[in-house]
Amino acid sequence: MNDSQTPSPELLATARTLSEALPYMRRFSGQTFVIKYGGHAMGESEAARSFARDVVLIKQVGINPVVVHGGGPQIGAMLERLNIKSQFLDGLRVTDRATLEVVEMVLSGAINKELVSAIGDAGGLAIGLSGKDGRLIEARKLRRTQRDPDSNIERLLDLGFVGEPHKINPELLYTLRETRTIPVIAPVGFGEDGETYNINADSVAGAVAGALRAAKLVMLTDVPGILDRDKKLIPTLTVKQLRALLAEGVVTGGMIPKVETCLYALEAGVQAVHILDGRVPHVLLLELFTAHGVGTMIRNEAAADFESGLTS
Repeated sequence: MNDSQTPSPELLATARTLSEALPYMRRFSGQTFVIKYGGHAMGESEAARSFARDVVLIKQVGINPVVVHGGGPQIGAMLERLNIKSQFLDGLRVTDRATLEVVEMVLSGAINKELVSAIGDAGGLAIGLSGKDGRLIEARKLRRTQRDPDSNIERLLDLGFVGEPHKINPELLYTLRETRTIPVIAPVGFGEDGETYNINADSVAGAVAGALRAAKLVMLTDVPGILDRDKKLIPTLTVKQLRALLAEGVVTGGMIPKVETCLYALEAGVQAVHILDGRVPHVLLLELFTAHGVGTMIRNEAAADFESGLTS
């Protein structure tokens, strides 16, 4: 073979990657992955195209992806354009009726359809849903309390039309699973009172993953994963280890509710949860189909270590 016929290092690396991915594709064929797509990567067109291509590939190899998306920055931008002021309590946006109309318009409309279109442009077939379609997400009003630092008395916070998942009715998702269709879910639900509720996308993704007994819940964020005290990435954790990090105050700030969602999903029967930086190109494929991954994977102590078994 002469030099012109010698594969380049890039081609050889691509071939090795494809070969490495095969055991994972076989292992998870027919399984369901719930993917929460959010963070600032949603506002970057190239990152969105990369994400869409990865989701289509996951579907193509026989895995059933279900996408749940957020949209906080986009909602904030639209409210500002419409001169609707936002109030926050304990880090949560108070959602009055005017704000709710914008939230539903942005989540179920603009963002949802853009993502559906991106998946279509990548060669997939997607359908946009909100939690109100097919009675998918039954919600109840989110109740939060705040302790007054002076009196030490707790008071109930009124967040308006902010909800939390109460019940997931997955029949529609089961039907779509038998087709080539990729569900793309906006985190809007309905309550017993007939009202519409704005729901945190992480909470929706965890609840959907639990209801479907998904093989994996993948949380795309703006950080590499869970970090230790020295701000170094922790590649793998058990539930026990993660609870210890919470108790020790290593996990702080906005990562706390994400971690609580991960723990809920694992307790509901999800096999593994992954926290990844959604801004990294093809981060889904790197984490799910390579031996070492690029984010943090959390498993129950009793869960079989398939990833290690596949590479041993």
